[in-house]
Amino acid sequence: MNRVPVTAAPAALALGDDALVLSHRLGEWAGHAPVLEEEVALANIALDLLGQARVLLSLVGDEDELAYLREERAFRNLQLVEQPNGDFAQTIARQLYFSTYQELLYARLAAGDGEFAPLAGKAVKEVAYHRDHAEHWTLRLGDGTAESHERMQRGCDALWRFTGEMFQPVEGVDADWQQLEDDWRESVGAVLQRATLTVPEGPRSGAWTAGAGRQGLHTEPFGRMIAEMQHLHRSHPGATW
Repeated sequence: MNRVPVTAAPAALALGDDALVLSHRLGEWAGHAPVLEEEVALANIALDLLGQARVLLSLVGDEDELAYLREERAFRNLQLVEQPNGDFAQTIARQLYFSTYQELLYARLAAGDGEFAPLAGKAVKEVAYHRDHAEHWTLRLGDGTAESHERMQRGCDALWRFTGEMFQPVEGVDADWQQLEDDWRESVGAVLQRATLTVPEGPRSGAWTAGAGRQGLHTEPFGRMIAEMQHLHRSHPGATW
């Protein structure tokens, strides 16, 4: 597969790492989802993201080496996607925040003529489903029982502080990041309002300090996740199946 220009490599790595890490997190629900239908849905979303990650990482180098042999500080994913699953409501909050961002970003990339337009044109259709799935569950849990409402609000509140990092410019991605943030806030805010949830409070991206995943600084749970994800490959180097 053709490699992207050096100027676009940081973007391919960042977007690929986002998809790879969130794919692994969602895969952790296998055997633990609340109902069988969600077992399948979350697995399908994880596979979609894994497919995106493979394409993006292969534009930079060997996808297996990049996934399984890099050290923690070499990953460039958002801190949002590496956060533990928590309960089902927290997973849905994370998915709502990220898939809304990813759909908006990929729609912009697909409309352009840059290196990521072909991938974005295909992936945006997958991501639209991811966002719709998260929106459905946000509404169902937020406007459900008192218990589900409280859990959904708690999940939204806990992850809100990681959302500002999504709108920090990524080298190699041509986007109006301020407009992207405005559109994201409008979309997510509308969903939360319909779900009878309160939009968490927090500074806009210009004043945001939490989150440095793009610079290789990650939260404590990420190290444990990477160790688990890379264990088999590192234990049997060069093995084929």
